[in-house]
Amino acid sequence: MAEEEEAEIVVDINNDLERRIADVFELFDHTGTKKVDIRDIATVLRGLGCCPTEAEIQEVMVAIEDPKNPDIVHMQTFLPYAAQLITEHKYEPATPDKLLDAFHVLDPEGHGYLAKDFFMTIMSQDGEPFNEDEIAEMMEIAVDPYTQKVPYEYYINQLMVD
Repeated sequence: MAEEEEAEIVVDINNDLERRIADVFELFDHTGTKKVDIRDIATVLRGLGCCPTEAEIQEVMVAIEDPKNPDIVHMQTFLPYAAQLITEHKYEPATPDKLLDAFHVLDPEGHGYLAKDFFMTIMSQDGEPFNEDEIAEMMEIAVDPYTQKVPYEYYINQLMVD
């Protein structure tokens, strides 16, 4: 009986932002109970256009976890929290200008490209490193197949299109 009651939880959706959050959340709600595995929260946030660091994801998880069942997140808890994050413009992705500035720091001679190996090393070792799957996916888009270099203005444009 307790499971039936939990399955019937109603979550009020009051505006377009909350509808968008609920839609993304529901993609990971495999049981239809308005709950997701807490390990999916990073993907849900990124699906909403947020770009939190791993440390920020941990903070979010602590803030929204269910004390009775820390592996589960309820939509009624996540919805207002995510709406506030988005409204406050937290975890917004870098602008094209900021990305270009970062590439210029890595390319002080102004070639307009980075060597593939150099780019892979930076992305896999510095700051918040990407894992192998993330690197492979990124390199598919970033590397020019003919020159084997990363023409960063083109790459930034590809990121903005996606």
